[in-house]
Amino acid sequence: MSDAAPAPRSRLRWAWWLLAWLALGLAVLGVILPGLPTVPFVLLSAFAAARGSQRLHARLLADPHMGPIIRNWQQHGTVARRTKWTALGTMCLSGVLLLVFTPLPGAIAGIVIMGITALWLWRRPEPAQHSDLQ
Repeated sequence: MSDAAPAPRSRLRWAWWLLAWLALGLAVLGVILPGLPTVPFVLLSAFAAARGSQRLHARLLADPHMGPIIRNWQQHGTVARRTKWTALGTMCLSGVLLLVFTPLPGAIAGIVIMGITALWLWRRPEPAQHSDLQ
């Protein structure tokens, strides 16, 4: 009976791997595209990679920019204040770019999505130590 439990995970490993890379790609796009969040996709990528690709998970944790954010989230469910401010600043800049370069309905949709993401992010607790400020 105990041999049957690991089978679903191994069968789904490719799906976790695919989700990890897809989320990472969206996170990278979020750096350059207004309205697309980055931090939630980085966290989703790490979550999926832990289940589908230990190599990718290790690379994400070793990254000097993403690693501390992921470790804070995985170990304590926290997001550092610096990360929150960076995300908020990027969202504000993206909102302005959306208003300037996008038709109004699209700009409003993007700003609403960023607003919801910002609310979610700012409601996350902060770590006791700001380990990503090193």
